[in-house]
Amino acid sequence: MPADRPVNILLVEDDEVDIMNVKRALRKNNLTNSLYVAANGLEALSMLGKNETQLSIIPAERRLILLDLNMPKMGGIEFLQELRADPALRSIPVVVLTTSDRDQDRTEAYHLNVAGYLLKPVTFNAFAELIATLNHYWALCEMP
Repeated sequence: MPADRPVNILLVEDDEVDIMNVKRALRKNNLTNSLYVAANGLEALSMLGKNETQLSIIPAERRLILLDLNMPKMGGIEFLQELRADPALRSIPVVVLTTSDRDQDRTEAYHLNVAGYLLKPVTFNAFAELIATLNHYWALCEMP
């Protein structure tokens, strides 16, 4: 992302290795987007200010969610259902980043208007390349 147009990324992920890989991939690609991490869907909704008594800790502009599907407490599909049901949050773009290659998960995610469904690469170099590609794509998009 251009330095004057950073994206506020919410990574919803419970696996510490995958969280570390995202952070390393951002550093390797010299990306300075703000990264917020939630361990599950409930924590992510709280961070987004879903509860009226709680303010969002993530800036309201230029948000992007990277979402794992398989998590404890509230998984990715349930999180998407809650997110899309909230008028204040439903327009946030979501890219699923998961190990699930199940057609049912892919279909459900796209029915909930995800911007993309990507399988997590096995190697770090492939992971870093994926993050760089995602960054390039969002740099080309006109996000509000």
